[in-house]
Amino acid sequence: MEGAVDQKKQSLLHDNIVNLMFKLSLPAIVGMFVIGLYSFVDAIFVGQWVNEVAVGAIAVAYPLTLLNNGIAVLVGIGSASVLSRAIGGDDQQTVDKIMGNLLTLVFILSLVTTVVGYFFTRQLLSFSRVEGDMLIYAMNYLKIIFLGSFFVNFAQAANMVMRGEGKMMIAMVIMAIGAILNIVLDPIFIKVLGYGIEGAAIATVIAQVVQFLITAIYFIKYSEKVRFKKIRLETSILSGVISVGVSAMLMQVLSLVQQTVLYSRLMTYGGEEKVILMGAIMRYMMLAFIPVWGISQGFQPVAGTNYGAKAYDRVKKSTTVFGIGATALALIFWLPFMLFTDTILSWFIKDNVAIITNGMFDARLAMLVFPIAGALIIFVTLFQAIGDAKKAGMLIMLRQAVLFIPLVYILPRIANLEARGAFASFGLTDLIVFAIAIVSTVKLFKVMGRQN
Repeated sequence: MEGAVDQKKQSLLHDNIVNLMFKLSLPAIVGMFVIGLYSFVDAIFVGQWVNEVAVGAIAVAYPLTLLNNGIAVLVGIGSASVLSRAIGGDDQQTVDKIMGNLLTLVFILSLVTTVVGYFFTRQLLSFSRVEGDMLIYAMNYLKIIFLGSFFVNFAQAANMVMRGEGKMMIAMVIMAIGAILNIVLDPIFIKVLGYGIEGAAIATVIAQVVQFLITAIYFIKYSEKVRFKKIRLETSILSGVISVGVSAMLMQVLSLVQQTVLYSRLMTYGGEEKVILMGAIMRYMMLAFIPVWGISQGFQPVAGTNYGAKAYDRVKKSTTVFGIGATALALIFWLPFMLFTDTILSWFIKDNVAIITNGMFDARLAMLVFPIAGALIIFVTLFQAIGDAKKAGMLIMLRQAVLFIPLVYILPRIANLEARGAFASFGLTDLIVFAIAIVSTVKLFKVMGRQN
């Protein structure tokens, strides 16, 4: 075991960086892409087989599903952290408490989101100022999604524990099974059975239940170290779980606020058409981000290990190589969107050509500086890898809320930009944060140079 760990360390310290980028990033990119593809395809099916208003409904509903994501990362990341330290310290007593505590905590928190989400759906959606058919569609969709809260939250949280156990491939396969099943079930429930947008939600919940069952079976029968013991809250590890996971949960809450504010401003200045347009753009943007996140997963161990070994020149070189790779991946998605905007939008918006025709400029404006997002994510990952969580958190906070939300309010009021100002907020936010990230990274490299 120690030999394998040492061999991996030597590989990170000495192998060709370009080869490392492909070796470490490609599995993460492929796995994450398969997992993330279902929400993209989901929106296409809804756009083609229901209507464009339903696409807008899924868009305004999505931020509220981040309530579930918040619970999953709170419990999952926190539990994985406690598990890693317990395994490292040969503390089997703590390991035995992980899954019982996770199941209980997920159940309690999911019960809250299910009750609030199901019975107060209209009130939650009112923050987006959505109304009419779009409101009805969003309510019908969300009520079903919130009924599956426990299953998705357990599956995702336990999946993070699985990765903390070192079972990366098993964790990825289980997530991929759920995603592929969702894609297969979508046409059946949306089109064949005629359930429309509710069918999309039903397909999602069924896939989540299957993920839940497979994950539970793994921890009951097959996990070597982590098993269900006593199903109860464990006060000895509860604070450790929450203290580590709360920052990840706050990022989900920030995303919820960010997107809710965005759709609220679009409803105010552009009405349903602009919400539908943004819904289509966001689905494409979310898919385009997945490979970038994947390459950053490969970059983190390279940067962290070399920084720890004081191989600062290699940290700089790997940042450059992975930054170029991430930018190239972003360009692969950016270029087709800029050249074939109308075609891509028509995947989601089938019958209302006016939304596409009137929204071409706005769509390109929202995606205008997307290529720099690749390098930006690498810079953020660099600070995470070297242990500068404060700097990484600052960059994320600026991008998610501190800059973006004020710009969404201010830009529509400048020179009568109205809804167009909301679309412009994406690019302007990224440009400012990118400039700050460049300055911060250059300063870091100068410090490394002096230490060298």
